[in-house]
Amino acid sequence: MSAVLRSLDSLLQRPDVWRGDRLAATDVATSGFAVLNAELPGGGWPLGALTELLADAAGIGELSLLLPVLQGVAREAPVAVVGLPGCAQAPAWAARFSLTQLLFVEARREDIAWSVEQLLACGGLGAVLAWLPEKVDGKVLRRLQLAAEGRRSLAFLFRPTASARTASPAPLRVRLAGSREGLRLDILKRRGPPCGRSLLLKVERPLDPACAALRLGMDGDASAGGGARDTRNTRKRGLHVISGMPR
Repeated sequence: MSAVLRSLDSLLQRPDVWRGDRLAATDVATSGFAVLNAELPGGGWPLGALTELLADAAGIGELSLLLPVLQGVAREAPVAVVGLPGCAQAPAWAARFSLTQLLFVEARREDIAWSVEQLLACGGLGAVLAWLPEKVDGKVLRRLQLAAEGRRSLAFLFRPTASARTASPAPLRVRLAGSREGLRLDILKRRGPPCGRSLLLKVERPLDPACAALRLGMDGDASAGGGARDTRNTRKRGLHVISGMPR
């Protein structure tokens, strides 16, 4: 019997197995928000797994939510941004990151998931952020989860809130909504018991006029932002890399 119990205990230590009455133990990077860490399995954003952030509007503070963790991982490995709505504003990003640690990727909507899969599979990135099309096949999401597994990368997928009605292999799904008080988060899925409360975080809200100068490239013209854009075609499928470096 003791051998069986030891085998069961060993099984429960696996990051892809968890109990319904407690948060799973998994490799993470701290979110930078204590109240959020307390509700995330392992105490932070998961490494080697998909995190879906569901929102119907851009500029509600979704990138400010990720700033603490991205600034941390960018010190060790590059961060890739795929399918960013609008044009990347180099001065705004440069205020928070070394531009040599940022990789902006342009792709046709139908190629964004493919681009993300290639980036995750390379294993050399600290994080990948991607804005997926409204409709994504479940098989595509499973491929992305498999590409992320076993890596030390963060993988954030931005999707519409309607996506919550369909199944996803992502271990963590969080719905975001902006308000005057801050950014409201509802954890819809996690490795552990359901989260019975909404979280309200104080983050910079780029759509607030007081924070307009700090917004991280959600719209506007790149040339107006002072960042010259160097685009080069790396695949026939339409994948482009943008340096965003000022000249």
